[in-house]
Amino acid sequence: MNILVTGGLGFIGHRVVELLEALGHQVVITDTQTTYGIVPRIELDALIAERRRRIKTDRIYRVDVADQDSMTWMLRKHAIDTVVHLASFPRQKVVNSNPALGSRTMSEGLLSLLEAGQDQVKKFVYVSSSMVYGDFREEAFDGIAETAHCDPIGQYGIMKLAGEWLVKDYAARTGMKYTILRPSAVYGPGDVEDRVVSRFLLTAMRGGTIQVNGANEHLDFTYVDDAAQGVALATVAPTTDNRTYNVTRGHSRSLAEAAKLAVNIVGQGTIQINPRDSGFPSRGQLNISQARHDFDFAPRIDLEQGLENYFQWLNNSFYRNKKTV
Repeated sequence: MNILVTGGLGFIGHRVVELLEALGHQVVITDTQTTYGIVPRIELDALIAERRRRIKTDRIYRVDVADQDSMTWMLRKHAIDTVVHLASFPRQKVVNSNPALGSRTMSEGLLSLLEAGQDQVKKFVYVSSSMVYGDFREEAFDGIAETAHCDPIGQYGIMKLAGEWLVKDYAARTGMKYTILRPSAVYGPGDVEDRVVSRFLLTAMRGGTIQVNGANEHLDFTYVDDAAQGVALATVAPTTDNRTYNVTRGHSRSLAEAAKLAVNIVGQGTIQINPRDSGFPSRGQLNISQARHDFDFAPRIDLEQGLENYFQWLNNSFYRNKKTV
């Protein structure tokens, strides 16, 4: 396959590229390398330099997916037949801080890419989010399945769900195949500081107090290698056409438990439990049985091992001598 990975230098994206290259596919990357207005430039540049060492391709374009002319040119130049669309604002907090820019990337960018590829691309893999479900229902004791009702809370989840509908509409009108993937709470080595697991570990490493918003709030924490494996396998599998999948660990853990693990692994730090943030949905476990069945998705890393791996990476990373929280 000739595969375009948008956001291919991102936290999940570069690992997806690495896996697709290992499977023998030709990969082209677009990535604006944006700071989203919240990540220090020096931090992002250090992370991108490390990420680039893991991949082979030098076909990397610093192009905004909302630039339809550039995307059309790129798709044709490299005879792209498959798109993995990871380029996005990364989470709700970032979208809330700049909704207009978030919409340009998440909505206009997706529309531009679909327009550019509608006569050429055979398969479009759209990486959505478990945030599309909104509040998880307690009666789903075995995890929220892909057939669950979607009722997103907040602009990030709303834009992700709207993106799913756009992809399905283009597929219905053009005959292009699609696969929609919904990850959850991805963490691990190579991530930026401003994410929940990153903040927990780095706050503990600096001897600070971890702020936990909601004693009973749960997330399906997913190690980055497992999430990337799910994206790569779903992209190349013929059994995933026109299907939607959860690609998570398939087991939820509480925020308080994650904070305690971080303190225990680091050996210092304290925890403060606050009321839950009503601006975010109450989430939990997702059901991944369909992904296991259709493309042998097999996440392996539990939170204990994932946090230990991440801590060891942080100890040898850019962040080691960074003192501010």
